[in-house]
Amino acid sequence: MSLDPASLQILLSRLTGVAEEMSAVLRRAAFSPNIKERADCSAAVFTVDGEVLAQAENIPVHLGSMPASVIEAIRRFAGDIAAGEQIILNDPFAGGTHLNDITVVAPCFVGDRLVGWAATRAHHADVGGSAPGSLPADAIEIFAEGLRIPPTRLTTEVRDLILANSRTPDERSGDLDAQVGANAIGVARLARLADQPLHEALDYGERRMASALHDLPDGTWRFADVIDSFGPAVEQQVPSTIVLEMTIAGDGITFDFTGTDPQRAGNVNAVEAVTVSSVAFALRAAIDPTLPANGGTLRPLRVIAPAGTIVNALAPAAVGAGNVEVSQRVADVCFGALSAALPGRLGGASQGTMNNLLIGNDRWVYYETMAGGQGGRPTGAGMSGVHTHMTNTRNTPIEALERSFPLRVRRLRLREGSGGTGRHVGGEGIERDIEVLEPAVLSLITERRTSQPWGIDGGGPGAVGENWLLRGGDEARAERLPDKVTIALVAGDVVRVLTPGGGGWGVAGQPSA
Repeated sequence: MSLDPASLQILLSRLTGVAEEMSAVLRRAAFSPNIKERADCSAAVFTVDGEVLAQAENIPVHLGSMPASVIEAIRRFAGDIAAGEQIILNDPFAGGTHLNDITVVAPCFVGDRLVGWAATRAHHADVGGSAPGSLPADAIEIFAEGLRIPPTRLTTEVRDLILANSRTPDERSGDLDAQVGANAIGVARLARLADQPLHEALDYGERRMASALHDLPDGTWRFADVIDSFGPAVEQQVPSTIVLEMTIAGDGITFDFTGTDPQRAGNVNAVEAVTVSSVAFALRAAIDPTLPANGGTLRPLRVIAPAGTIVNALAPAAVGAGNVEVSQRVADVCFGALSAALPGRLGGASQGTMNNLLIGNDRWVYYETMAGGQGGRPTGAGMSGVHTHMTNTRNTPIEALERSFPLRVRRLRLREGSGGTGRHVGGEGIERDIEVLEPAVLSLITERRTSQPWGIDGGGPGAVGENWLLRGGDEARAERLPDKVTIALVAGDVVRVLTPGGGGWGVAGQPSA
């Protein structure tokens, strides 16, 4: 090492500052409420080889999978990219997650020397496909989910192609501009650090993780959980199982998903990058959240995700819900196995879904993931009405939502009694009613409508979620909707979503040790 501890910490902080500034620029410059208000976007900087140097505190499922996109961009354009050019992609089978998540990658040059990369990822509310929002519940192939972009040089012509395939081209234009601008800031800031020993930041992360793993008991632990369904059709309303075997050996750890069910004829399939991101999030959160968020920290980690399963789907499978729902369940099974290896340290399952709600037509598209209950923890009750695990977005403020879309929020409150029982109860979900003011199409992609978020150490499970449609806003005409559905709405219809609560921790009434 050439850096003393203080200098190393300064370097780590400066790198993190670059990513955080990129994130701030992206949100402030964005056009859509989904990015500007909800912060459904992420930013990071990378080495020349595509290893993460630092990331902003954004969306776990974005950040953990973004290296795969950057590496694909490098494979396609290394040696064939100039300063000022940028690369765009969203192909889930070439480093992406689902088609809504567009990644833009920019090279960082100092003179003629390539010194690293800056990248942003943002969820674009519509990229085409068979339904507004590009997450049709009935998709069985990726072609129904929108425009698929392999690693491509971002030119005026490519930009025009993307805008022509979206129902909301003005939003897409503004959000793409924000990503390009954020990358320009990242490149400028990273260039100032080009002569620093950046490898030492990564080596430090590797040492920290190896040390943390070395302090854990060696052994193998198993855990399994289910995805409730893989589409709205009757034959799709059956569960799929995710199986995990976790092995700790010395200063290394392996997460093996062998035995997980095969990919499905529906959109609840995750690509490998999504699964890796979920594992990485759970591992850091469970072992030591202060571990550096860089590629070195993940070097001791090995993930085995058999090809052709719902945790490593192959083309041309639909994968829209894999990013938002399978990722949540992968995190759940990782936390389940880690809780067995680390008894007394982890809480019950959180809501286990992002409760994806999409409403739109050929002129506008509203997208939101909805908060729910966190699992009860060894230190206290679970938090209520929060985003958990692989999402880290905010809610769209009602004022911004009603200003931007022909929608009216009729109700938003905590769902009392939805948290699991226990010495420390699970957090509450929320209740939300939204009225549509003109004809539109609704898509719901949700989970934990059949299986319950599990409690731990004697805690009870959280309540399952519920989806309802009130035709004309009439309570007497309330219709229970499946967990995944795409249907037409007319003016006056009300969509009601009740999100799951978190599982409880410990036996209710039992005194603390």
